[in-house]
Amino acid sequence: MPLIAVGVNHKTAPVSIREKISFAPEKMVEALNSLVSDAQAKEAVIVSTCNRTELYCAVDEGASEQQIISWLGQYHNVSPDELGRFCYTHRGDDGVRHVMRVAAGLDSLILGEPQIFGQVKSAYAVSQEGRCIGSELQSLFQQTFSVAKRVRTDTAIGENPVSIAFAAVSLAQRIFADVKRSTALLIGAGQTIELVARHLKEAGIKRIIVANRTLERAQVLADELGAEAILLGDITDYLHQADIVISSTASQLPIIGKGMVERATIKRRRKPMLLVDIAVPRDIEPEVQEVEDAYLYTVDDLHSVIEQNVRARQEAAQAAEKIIEQGIEEFKRKQESRKVADLIVSYRAQAELIKQSELERALKGLESGQTPEQVMTKLAHGLMNKLIHTPTQFLRQAGAEADQTALQQAAEVLGITDTKES
Repeated sequence: MPLIAVGVNHKTAPVSIREKISFAPEKMVEALNSLVSDAQAKEAVIVSTCNRTELYCAVDEGASEQQIISWLGQYHNVSPDELGRFCYTHRGDDGVRHVMRVAAGLDSLILGEPQIFGQVKSAYAVSQEGRCIGSELQSLFQQTFSVAKRVRTDTAIGENPVSIAFAAVSLAQRIFADVKRSTALLIGAGQTIELVARHLKEAGIKRIIVANRTLERAQVLADELGAEAILLGDITDYLHQADIVISSTASQLPIIGKGMVERATIKRRRKPMLLVDIAVPRDIEPEVQEVEDAYLYTVDDLHSVIEQNVRARQEAAQAAEKIIEQGIEEFKRKQESRKVADLIVSYRAQAELIKQSELERALKGLESGQTPEQVMTKLAHGLMNKLIHTPTQFLRQAGAEADQTALQQAAEVLGITDTKES
């Protein structure tokens, strides 16, 4: 059963298109059932994130990629012609390669980002819940998960931070051996600070304080993460409590000055303080780096680290691509083995039918008064004639066509020895 992958992502479609064809989580099972029933897909998995919407379908031989694109357009009331300009399609091995690259983070906006693996696993689970997945996609996705895990464990694809937020938190983890005992003061409540807060929370930090110009916005973020909310004007009262200070606001003037940090370090009894300024214009006066026991890093410092890490991830990606190619070959071998297993099952079932038919005939012979010898003789002849009928036809056809290769293969399969020597 062929595999078709159809989708759009951050590289092929603007957000105005991606948002039109995204799938709400609560409607996903309904969408899967519609896809399977209306688009000639036998099995389906839908991956829908902020950066991509992709449909993975096991289809009959006659189904086309255009049928899947048409369904996607109709489901979201988007012209298939318009949608087709942004869609990419993959079939067969290319489709297998694509889903493996996606799950391994090789097709992501941030190379090697780990979240997509969980998102693909979640999409698979939803398809299972909706009973829209069968042996074909089940086999594919199990192999995909195995390959993605191998990429994570055998390469450094996810070890080096390549986002400002992640780099800032990684820096804090290097300076403070145990962030679980640390307090972080986050200044601002925008997207970058939100990501920083989430990374810190995942690292198990003891305490987070969020400072913002409006208390309401700070409180929203604080409530989500179990943090404390304060106003920018209160920073002076809290700064000495912070081991880690990360700032990202839109202020045109510095929020933290040298004198403020000096007073805080005195209250801290010279315990080290890390300050990371990822704002442009800067939130922290450059002179802060002159304060003893205060370690100031700017966005430029982080960018140089990120550039190095991107190069490291790109090198790791080359190794990951090789793992994926190996995974594709493994998947193909498993598929061929499945075909052979199915063939063996069918062959045994056919032999079982012949056996049952001849056995019933033998039992009827006994009931009609035939001797056991007669019944056994007829049973043996019947079984032999029916079991050798198809191979005999094949041998005759091969002989008539002088196909020596077919005759040799048939002899090996049937276990025929050379009778001329006997």
